[in-house]
Amino acid sequence: MYVVTGAGPVGWTVAETLAMQGNEVRVVTRSGSGPEHPLIQRVRGDASDAAQFSEAVRGAQAIFHCIHGSKYRAKEWAAELPEAERVVMDAAAAAGAVVVFPESLYSYSEPDSVMTETGPREATGGKRGVRTSLLKAREAHSANTASVVAGDFFGPRVMMAHAGERMVPLVLAGKTVQVLGSADQPHSFTFVPDLAAAMIAAAQRPELWNRVLHAPTGPATTQRALAGAYAAAAEVGTPKVSAIPGWVLRVAGVFATDMRELAEMLYQFERPFVMDSSESQKLLGLDPTPLPDAAAATVAWWQAKRATLA
Repeated sequence: MYVVTGAGPVGWTVAETLAMQGNEVRVVTRSGSGPEHPLIQRVRGDASDAAQFSEAVRGAQAIFHCIHGSKYRAKEWAAELPEAERVVMDAAAAAGAVVVFPESLYSYSEPDSVMTETGPREATGGKRGVRTSLLKAREAHSANTASVVAGDFFGPRVMMAHAGERMVPLVLAGKTVQVLGSADQPHSFTFVPDLAAAMIAAAQRPELWNRVLHAPTGPATTQRALAGAYAAAAEVGTPKVSAIPGWVLRVAGVFATDMRELAEMLYQFERPFVMDSSESQKLLGLDPTPLPDAAAATVAWWQAKRATLA
């Protein structure tokens, strides 16, 4: 039996994939949400409640911890995430289960170079520093863990993302897409089903535990090219893409916390921001989904969503 915490795009996809493979899955969320499937049990629970969570993971062979902070802010991350992860790892150690975490590129301290599995992860300050601390805490804990790093998400169910609701609905509607930083710098985007596949493979391979892996991620593309891939998949005109200069966000950040939190990560979009997953692909036996196929699946999900709201 597998346990998945969270029912966002990553948790949902992991749970659904596991169930489709014939595995029993327990999805733990505060709301009791999650995919509907005969092999999926949806449970109301709080992953930060030690007693409650220990009961929820009884009998699990792996836990996929797919919960992010309540807000996209360093302060909230620092207050919420370390304790929640400690509770999950304590429960996993007691149950004899491995914990698999989806991870970002935030902790990489030399992002101007191509980021590999062996690259330095010593970033400090803000949200980047929180991610660095989380990785170090996982390494120090007695529980078996695996951290699977991904670039910016795209794919079905990915909404709150640069390549999600800020891009796909605008492409489908023939409107101008506004991106952050630069529309033409190479950037690594990870298709969420590829991340889910890598997390599941890592959980089932003990020789890959207690290390950092990279989710299969295709060649870096640009935000302009990604918008074009969505347009091609939807068979609509090539969208006009404009960029919001970094200085605009930085000025706005003086007055607005949310803008300041976005501005902190602008380095990812103003310069090349590229990860290499080739070594992990060999270890996991997986390859990234080709961009045209991934874009088609993403567009199909958004079109179906739009149809249900019509």
